Amino acid sequence: MQKYYLFIGFFLILSQAFSQTTNSKGTNFVKIKSGEPLDSIVKKAAHVCPSQRQVAWQELEFTCFFHFGMNTFTNREWGLKNTDPSNFNPSDLNARQWAQTAKIAGAKLVVMVAKHHDGFCLWSTNYTDYSVKNSPWKNGKGDVIAEVASACKEYGLKLGIYLSPWDINSPVYGTDEYNDLFENQLRELLTNYGEISEVWFDGA
Repeated sequence: MQKYYLFIGFFLILSQAFSQTTNSKGTNFVKIKSGEPLDSIVKKAAHVCPSQRQVAWQELEFTCFFHFGMNTFTNREWGLKNTDPSNFNPSDLNARQWAQTAKIAGAKLVVMVAKHHDGFCLWSTNYTDYSVKNSPWKNGKGDVIAEVASACKEYGLKLGIYLSPWDINSPVYGTDEYNDLFENQLRELLTNYGEISEVWFDGA
C-alpha cells in the first residue's frame, strides 16, 4: 500500500511543546496511509515534535538576505547571461557595514546570494570565467563571499549561501556536465568560507 509522509513545518509550534524534540518513535514525522481519515491524520500530526535542528532554525526568528551582484550595477531584477564582467566594480563595498546593520536590526543569520540566475559568481570559482576574477574590482582578486563571511564572523552572525541552480550563462546548463559543475561550485562554497548554516537553492 502506498504511504505518504506528513511533514510539519511552521505549525510545529501548535504541537505539544518545544521542550520535547521527538515523538515516541524518535522521529519528527509520521507515516500516513493512503485513504487515511482526516481525523486520524490530525491526531497523528498533533503528536509530531520538531527535531533539535528544526527548533534551532525556528529560534533564529529573523534572517537577512544580501542580494548583491551584477544586477546591482545594471539596474535589472533578472540579469542577462552576457553582461560584461567589467560592469561589476563595487569600489566602496563594505561587508562589515552590511553585517553590522543586520546585527542591529536583530538578525541572527545572513543568506548571501553567491550566484543568481545570470550565472555571475561573487567568488573566484574554478568552474567558470563569469565571475569576479574577470571584473576590475580589486584587479580580479576580490571575493565578496569571503568578505561577507569575515564580517558575519566578526558580528556573531550565522552565514547562509544562496546558489542558483539555474544558470543562463552556462552553455552546458541542463546537462550532466552542468550538474557536475554545480556540485563543484557548491563544494567550493561549503568548504572555503567556514561554517555555513543554511543553503538556498532557487530557480529552474
